[in-house]
Amino acid sequence: MSEDIKKAKEAEPVSEAQAIMDAAPAMPAAAEGAEGATETKVKKGKAAKMIPAGIAHILASFNNTAVSISDARGNVISWCSAGRAGFKGSRKSTAFAGTTVAQEAARQAIAKGMHEVEVRVQGVGAGRESAVRAIASAGMAVTIIKDVTPVAHNGCRQRKRRRV
Repeated sequence: MSEDIKKAKEAEPVSEAQAIMDAAPAMPAAAEGAEGATETKVKKGKAAKMIPAGIAHILASFNNTAVSISDARGNVISWCSAGRAGFKGSRKSTAFAGTTVAQEAARQAIAKGMHEVEVRVQGVGAGRESAVRAIASAGMAVTIIKDVTPVAHNGCRQRKRRRV
């Protein structure tokens, strides 16, 4: 066997790296990387969809305000929350934070072609009404305002009352 190796070395000069690659077991084409791949994948960019009408979901809790604007099927087009807008701590639960959040979400949705929106408000926080006003003032036509705050119908026992 050693004679075969000597003959191969004499016949053709091979670098050490090439000799190691020849001695290594063959790897599948996917693991080889760019050398073994003959086809290159082309990434397709997402086409900008123009969505004329949608739904604005406003979640106004005691600690935060979040607005997400979706199409009629529920696919989120744009969203913003008080934390994302730069508010921290107790400032997240203010009416001003609700206004800022709603304006930012509406601006993103308008950039994607939305101009008519149905508003669904959930929760009892301070940013509740100011967020609805901000969406309307951002240039979107508000068709319906619904309150979708969940109300218990004597199911499970409620948590203890909040004392302020």
